[in-house]
Amino acid sequence: MNEFEAIKSMLMSLEKDFEKFYDKGNNAAGTRVRKGLQDLKNKCQEIRLDVQGRKNG
Repeated sequence: MNEFEAIKSMLMSLEKDFEKFYDKGNNAAGTRVRKGLQDLKNKCQEIRLDVQGRKNG
C-alpha cells in the first residue's frame, strides 16, 4: 500500500497550485501543476509495470 500512499501524497501536494492556477490565474502555478501531473503519470506507469510483472512472474 506504500505505492498507493505515494500517489495520494503526490496528488494532494498539487492542491494549492491547482487553486492558484484555476482561481487566481497564476501561470507559474499552472507550470507546477503540469510538472506534478507528469510526475504522477510516471509514478502510475512504474506501478502499472510492477503489477504486470508480479502478475506474470
